Amino acid sequence: MKNNELPKRRHPRLKNFDYSSNGYYFVTLCCKNMQCFFGNITHNVGRGLAPAERQYQDSVLSLSVYGQIAEDQLFALEKRYDFVKIDKFVIMPNHIHAIIILDSSAGASPRPTLSDIICAYKSLTTRSCNIITKCTGRQIFQNSFYDRVITNEEGYIEVWRYIDENLRKWQNDEYYK
Repeated sequence: MKNNELPKRRHPRLKNFDYSSNGYYFVTLCCKNMQCFFGNITHNVGRGLAPAERQYQDSVLSLSVYGQIAEDQLFALEKRYDFVKIDKFVIMPNHIHAIIILDSSAGASPRPTLSDIICAYKSLTTRSCNIITKCTGRQIFQNSFYDRVITNEEGYIEVWRYIDENLRKWQNDEYYK
């Protein structure tokens, strides 16, 4: 590659796939520069000290103000878009994993795509975080996001398990402090 050439960026979405169609989507949203905005994870604290959705075995997530806003806005998607369901999610210190279900034959035409929904989520979450912390212009998320279309039960179970075990695996993450 020549010095003045930029590397070719791979398009993260499947070609010729209708991302407004009914289906199950596994999405990952990362914080800008992988900063740990959303909270802290503690290990070996015992069971029963946190709500079940924020605890996996001996790993507990304590959400920051940003993390609580991110969680609230995730559930607000179901109210904003009547065809969206948040099936499973985990908020990690520097990223979010979620299974998002798009399920309706009715609704807006053209119906918003998964990218439209994620863009709205990131925008509203960032705006709310910046208002509460009086930090205008701060970018919370990386520009894009990762997605995987879940096409069968085996893939669904694999993603569900991955989300479920993510808290426990945090101490092996390169951004763990």
